[in-house]
Amino acid sequence: MKKRVLWLLVAMMLAITACQPQASEPTTENSEAATTEGAAEGTTEAAATGEVIKIGGLAPLTGDVAVYGNTSMNAVKLAIEEVNANGGILGKQVEFILYDEKGDATEAVTAYNRLMDDGVDAVIGSVTSKPTLAVAEVAKGDGILMITPTGTQQNITEGKANVFRTCFIDPYQGTILAKFAKENLDAKTVAVISNTSDDYSQGVKNAFIEEAKALGLEVVADESYAATDTDFRSQLTKMVALKPDVICMPDYYKVVSLMAAQAREVGLESTFVGPDGWDGVLATLDASNMDAVENSYFTNHYSLEDTDPKIADFVKAYREKYNEDPSAFSALGYDTVYMIKQSMETAGSTEREAVVDAMKNIEFSGVTGSLRYDENNNPIKAVTIMKIVDGKYTFDSVIE
Repeated sequence: MKKRVLWLLVAMMLAITACQPQASEPTTENSEAATTEGAAEGTTEAAATGEVIKIGGLAPLTGDVAVYGNTSMNAVKLAIEEVNANGGILGKQVEFILYDEKGDATEAVTAYNRLMDDGVDAVIGSVTSKPTLAVAEVAKGDGILMITPTGTQQNITEGKANVFRTCFIDPYQGTILAKFAKENLDAKTVAVISNTSDDYSQGVKNAFIEEAKALGLEVVADESYAATDTDFRSQLTKMVALKPDVICMPDYYKVVSLMAAQAREVGLESTFVGPDGWDGVLATLDASNMDAVENSYFTNHYSLEDTDPKIADFVKAYREKYNEDPSAFSALGYDTVYMIKQSMETAGSTEREAVVDAMKNIEFSGVTGSLRYDENNNPIKAVTIMKIVDGKYTFDSVIE
């Protein structure tokens, strides 16, 4: 009888223990790793009473595209530290909960659902377009404010009233490049060579051609290539006799470095322009072919050389914290935090609908320029134009 009573007491104690909420510890041993950053000391207790504002983050912190996720989220953490040091948002400290989605759409949705379980008030992420679109499809039913700093694919925000982006979309860059060719380079004739297999390349190309024609520029050539091509001499040779003033090359820097070198090889003397995918092209060229991109121009989100005090302060703070230069992804992540702060303070609360309405009507000025939103929650904002001079990226101008 005594043994039966003893076992009964043990069973009751185990049952009571099992019902107690257990604190979840961040782990770095699997793809669902999470970190809680940016909150002031004591916010663990405050979170239980609703005295903090929780911002969730989704990014590839490991995997093939981890470099993009880390550089973006490092700046998010920096901004949240600054916000907390200056009184937080609505008088509350900010707790940042970040999950690794490894650049995978399925993992991104799983991580988003975990953030919903964590009770976040807004979501930053994700970073690359495919996982971001997958999360956006789920988030639109929840009504929570979701902002991707860097997802450029056009349909991420379409039909989703609560989903926004900080970066400009692919076609917008094409429009700006045509405008720049006309107004800044005094071009009369232009040509394009693009990747038929890539949405990014096609989005920029189509917008460039449409705007060029609207501005009265003559489009003398529209050449194309497949994703696996590495020899573009045939298409480029066709352009030699046409002598376009400007050639738009809407692709990423590895392809551009090959194409530009081959263009000079076949005798093209045109000025080359391209979108933000050019960022990094100098690292793929050596002294023997660096001249291929000399005096070329490409769009970007900001420049390290811009003397605007807001930009200079950000660059200084990021360098001091991480001992490296902030990328364009960093600048976009940084601005995203301050946009959320402005929207919540305009709304006067963290109530989802009110915050989304405030974001929709925001007039914001940040490191990556001033912006407002169009009907599809895409920013209408200034674009920085970079020029390659003497083998270096230099700040050329800002196109409004």
